[in-house]
Amino acid sequence: MNLFTIAWKSVKQRALASSLTALSVALGVMLMSSVLVLHGIIKRTFSQDTFGYDLIVGPKGSDLQLVLSSVYRIQPPIENLHYKYYLQLKANKKIEVAVPIALGDNSQKGNFPIVGTTGDYFTNDYAYGKSFLIRGEALKKPLDTIIGSAVARKNGWDIGSQFQITHGGQEEDVHDEKFTVVGILKKTGTPNDKTIFILLQDLLEMEGHEQPVEEGLDKWLKVIGKSKDDFTAEELNAFRHDPDIAKEVTSVFVKFKRRIRSADASGVDNSQAQASQLAFQFQQKLKEGHVANAVNPVIVMDRLLKNIVGNIQLVLMILISLIIVVAGLSIFVSIYNSMTDRRKEIAIMRALGARRTTVFSIILSESILLCVGGGFAGFLLGHLVVLVASPFVESASGLLIDPFAFEMEELYLIPAMVLLASLVGFIPGLTAYRTDVAKALGD
Repeated sequence: MNLFTIAWKSVKQRALASSLTALSVALGVMLMSSVLVLHGIIKRTFSQDTFGYDLIVGPKGSDLQLVLSSVYRIQPPIENLHYKYYLQLKANKKIEVAVPIALGDNSQKGNFPIVGTTGDYFTNDYAYGKSFLIRGEALKKPLDTIIGSAVARKNGWDIGSQFQITHGGQEEDVHDEKFTVVGILKKTGTPNDKTIFILLQDLLEMEGHEQPVEEGLDKWLKVIGKSKDDFTAEELNAFRHDPDIAKEVTSVFVKFKRRIRSADASGVDNSQAQASQLAFQFQQKLKEGHVANAVNPVIVMDRLLKNIVGNIQLVLMILISLIIVVAGLSIFVSIYNSMTDRRKEIAIMRALGARRTTVFSIILSESILLCVGGGFAGFLLGHLVVLVASPFVESASGLLIDPFAFEMEELYLIPAMVLLASLVGFIPGLTAYRTDVAKALGD
């Protein structure tokens, strides 16, 4: 019979006390595991891997608001860009791709965000090195739509399904147009999974989506740095009759041209560095103007994660660590208090030939069984909490939660539990080690 078998029998003899002490450890580990998994999910969601462009160009305002609305679609856009400004970006010789994004509406069923864009959105990578896979067809004709995998799953839609959308997400304001699903995106693990895509022109031509002509004219004159006094009446009327003068987009995803060449004799590809340099120069130029703003979403979200989410996680981890330490102390108290009742048992073991180190090891094994057993149960409970909570978190925050996510940091919990068990079991084990056999049997 090995030491752990003897220790397990001792634990079962004090089943109620052992269960309660192991439960306290399990609850602490459950909380820590849940925090680690959720933080990992948030970090991956807001990482560079979820965006395949160099910059987002949007109206002047908050960088964070622009990223949250355009990329993650969990915040409404505050202002828009003039459509003709998007055409300027598209014509820029340094820009390889300029993809427009128009937001504001939601699906009547499921309240999923509607994104008006062009076919270029799907021919470019949604993340660096990751291409869209579509079951069905691309956006070709009016009222075609491509939906994300989460939309298809939650709404029960398939190719051929029809639906309507609400203006500005208002349930009572439903557009007359009926859209038809022609394609379904394979799962990407990005906000694209919970998005419905339609042609930009379809969105712009719907009732209530065009701004007043005069307002569009004023915004365009601001873009080109002119006033109405700089033009004749005929020229202003020509502007007013421009079919694009009253159109707007929320933002534009921009990727700069990459010239493939070696930086030196070693053959190192510096094309990405070239694109990054162009992006930086473009950002600085826009900062000097008053029309638009360009942001790198990776930098914006990294700042958010470090300054806010990271600090919150640190505080939670400290509090949960204290909870686990208190749970460890409860194991110490439980085992130490049992030593008085077990003195005769230990003395008999010694009288039958058990060594002092053997008795010490049995007590230490009990502590390890309680800590590691409670820790393993807490690990399972933590992932069960994530599994159960994931649909509610997705609904409340708009974030995509993988219910089966696992973080490598969780592996550190195992040696941490063994170390804690060794610390809390040392003094009770030492007490057993020093037990006076003759006195214990005499009593």
